[in-house]
Amino acid sequence: MIEDEEDNMRSEAQMMDLILSFAKNDPRVRVVGMEGSRTNVNVPKDEFQDYDITYVVTDMESFKKDDKWLDYFGKRIIMQKPEAMSLFPPELGNWFSYLMLFEDGNRIDLTLVPIDELEQYISSDKLLMILLDKDKRIQEPIIPTDEDYHVKKPSPEFFDDCCNEFWWVSTYVSKGLFRKEILFAIEHLNMYVRPNLLRMMAWKVGIETDFSISVGKSYKYMDKYLSQDVWKRLLSTYRNSSYEEIWDALFECHSLFRETSKFVANKLGYRYPDYDDKVIRYIRKLYQSKAEKRPGS
Repeated sequence: MIEDEEDNMRSEAQMMDLILSFAKNDPRVRVVGMEGSRTNVNVPKDEFQDYDITYVVTDMESFKKDDKWLDYFGKRIIMQKPEAMSLFPPELGNWFSYLMLFEDGNRIDLTLVPIDELEQYISSDKLLMILLDKDKRIQEPIIPTDEDYHVKKPSPEFFDDCCNEFWWVSTYVSKGLFRKEILFAIEHLNMYVRPNLLRMMAWKVGIETDFSISVGKSYKYMDKYLSQDVWKRLLSTYRNSSYEEIWDALFECHSLFRETSKFVANKLGYRYPDYDDKVIRYIRKLYQSKAEKRPGS
């Protein structure tokens, strides 16, 4: 373990040496893999990239019974073990993960996979690189690719469902605003309305790039593919600190969604639903007649 790492961030070479040296010296670790942004040549490199590492091991329980072995990787600021949490149900089945942020700023997301699930692990993610295979268990070379993360062409059903969900939940936002239930309105705008706008915008980007790129987790690369005007309009929908700002955000979402979804429908030969006019009229009526006092439900 490297001392005083809080003063100097360990380099990629140091971190990889640490990760591999532990695996080489521990007979329980038979295969080491890496996934995520560090295996993706299309992702810009920076110091905030996690080390998404998997140890395929022969004895899961001996690791899980005591966390002391994790001290080898450095002094931690905080750690999360998703598969040991109650509030957030685990999702990895027999796999077990340790998400660790260290004092020097490095982060390792380390997952343990039982050796008898090696094949399942290999097929779990195409952005996967094998760093160590002690027993030569993996016969075919694995070349990382981000193709599974590319924007996918929507089916007519997916397109229609996205439109329906966007316009349907828009009425919830307006109802919350009319009732002066600001947290209800914000939640439905943020969790349902805008995500479907972003989904539709990603499909437009997909059409314009022949569905050959990824817009990243949480649409983080979306700005690279939007005009400056559209990007500013999208960002304006995140102003949610007052009732009037949320009304404005909702109406901007409507404008952007209609423009984008009509483009997608035209390019893919899909039918754009005609109920948006009725929904907009309904919501505009609520906006214009909004009461100063909260009405009864």
